[in-house]
Amino acid sequence: MADHPAHFHNSGNRFRPYPHHHRGRGRWNSNKRARILGPKGAELSRYRDQQYKGSRYEQEQKLLKSTTLYVGNLSFYTTEEQVHEVFRQAGDIKRIIMGLDRLKKTPCGFCFVEYFDRPDAETAVRFLNGAKLDDRQIRCDWDWGFDDGRQYGRGKSGGQIRDDYRQDFDDGRGGYGYLIQKTLLETTNAHQMQMPPTMAPPASSDS
Repeated sequence: MADHPAHFHNSGNRFRPYPHHHRGRGRWNSNKRARILGPKGAELSRYRDQQYKGSRYEQEQKLLKSTTLYVGNLSFYTTEEQVHEVFRQAGDIKRIIMGLDRLKKTPCGFCFVEYFDRPDAETAVRFLNGAKLDDRQIRCDWDWGFDDGRQYGRGKSGGQIRDDYRQDFDDGRGGYGYLIQKTLLETTNAHQMQMPPTMAPPASSDS
């Protein structure tokens, strides 16, 4: 069995946290300095929103009091209902905001989950960061608080920046990354322009 901080039984999607010594950590949790800023198991990662309008210190103070989580690496096909079913097992949810492609207004692989109480949000960070949802290992991190407009992707393509530059094929996130898809399309169009026109079949002669 994979070393995930949470496991969901096939029958009823029951949530069972692993013991603390099995608790996984996402790649954002490698900053030892940040770990002293929050409760054990729900520390602040070193990720900070670069578009936050304020100082780093102000953002960190909001993160320490926040009840909002950023959930990343979702499949484009994961629904709000699925997210709610998983995260409600940590506590009462106030609201869920699904991330949308800025141009297409379709899901683009992230969401915000806001709880009523901080302890419930801490439980979610402890046990759901690294859990699997729709066969994907999700990333669960603290967020300073949702503002209208943050639900949209920031990439050039309208989705997330990571999907602009991603070079691998990910069926759950639209195939190849945007720049790879753009290159493939340009190559295909250039090849088609170089091909000779299709010859029309000879006209049949009337006897």
